[in-house]
Amino acid sequence: MTRKPRLLAVGGVVILAALIVAALLMWKPAIAPISPPAAASFDMQTKLAGARVVALGDCIVCHTAKGGQPFAGGLPLATPFGTIYATNITPDVKTGIGSWSLEAFTRAVRYGVARDGHLLYPAFPYIHFTRMSDRDISAAYAYLMTREPVNATTPANELIFPLSFRPLLAFWNVLFLHPGEQPPNAAQDVGWNHGKRLVDGLGHCASCHSPLNAIGGEKSGHAFDGGIVDGWEAPALNALGSAPKPWTQEQLVMYLRSGRASEHGAAAGPMLPVTRDLATVPEEDVQAIAAYILSIQKPQPAVISVSAVAAVRDSTSPAAQRGAILFAASCAQCHGPAAPMQSIGERPTLAFSTAVNAATPRNAVQMMLSGNGWHGEDSMNYMPAFGEIYSNQQIADLASYVRETYSQRGPWQNVEDTVAKVRQENRAR
Repeated sequence: MTRKPRLLAVGGVVILAALIVAALLMWKPAIAPISPPAAASFDMQTKLAGARVVALGDCIVCHTAKGGQPFAGGLPLATPFGTIYATNITPDVKTGIGSWSLEAFTRAVRYGVARDGHLLYPAFPYIHFTRMSDRDISAAYAYLMTREPVNATTPANELIFPLSFRPLLAFWNVLFLHPGEQPPNAAQDVGWNHGKRLVDGLGHCASCHSPLNAIGGEKSGHAFDGGIVDGWEAPALNALGSAPKPWTQEQLVMYLRSGRASEHGAAAGPMLPVTRDLATVPEEDVQAIAAYILSIQKPQPAVISVSAVAAVRDSTSPAAQRGAILFAASCAQCHGPAAPMQSIGERPTLAFSTAVNAATPRNAVQMMLSGNGWHGEDSMNYMPAFGEIYSNQQIADLASYVRETYSQRGPWQNVEDTVAKVRQENRAR
């Protein structure tokens, strides 16, 4: 046998072996379907505990489409690899999880395997949920199985090849799925350990607030360094102590439970519905989350601090000068230093805003383009959208003005390019 045929033969054997390994890793047996358990078979305390677990896990946030029924799925989740649609987790037999036993539900939560044996995409954060206790999983199952069944078929995912080929998930799981509850840290107190369990497990905070690697896994060694979710920057959770006004425990708890914090601003984008869920759980859970997050702060590059009443700086760039006119017309009545919302309503100055002080203008641009919708009596987070009013250049000028006027950090670069990119991303969703 000559060299070339020999190499081809060896290559064929390697490919065949890889396919066999993939098949072995991929194959999971189906778990027999069941008849939906009667709601009365779950006691009230378990269902109440389940409501807390589901809220801490933000299940309704991802599994409810805009204008859709709660937990009925269909929400498009944009990823760098295409769009994944959240599944129906109501107890509907045909399109939901009504035929799933607790065993099947537990396997999905811990290992990312559906009842029929197919592998779930890790947009469902099973690599974090795998750390949940049996008690929490059982409680979540009881709560979901007593919701209103909704017949709603999930749209087909729209992923690029070869990531649309589910067997590859078996290899992905080998790299990133590490099942099992984490033992408590004996050197820390009960509250800290409780917070770590919630942040690393049920709350899956790192799945949004960490950068991803080339194959969609959380980048090793960069947990909580910040990420991108639905076109918004999820800020670094380990840099809160280096904000222009460092976060306190009280402020972080207030933010997580209400969506706003004194001297820091309001939640927006994907984080806003998360805060609405956290408002329903016991405060001690949120206190523990905040305590743990504030314990993982990293030293950051030094920046010039600002006083409690930040002085407004003179803006000099042409873009900022144009933006000043737009700010006076559309923003000053709420965000200007003399605005009643600040002097009377105790709204924080933009000098402390996470978006204004961020390394990129993405979140400031998102806020200007999309705003924050009106939510009835809960109007504290409201901001009108300017995407249909101002052009890309005008939004860029406004962002440049806000940055150069209120932040002590350097001006953003290529702001108009960011506006165009964000607007295009938003239209594609």
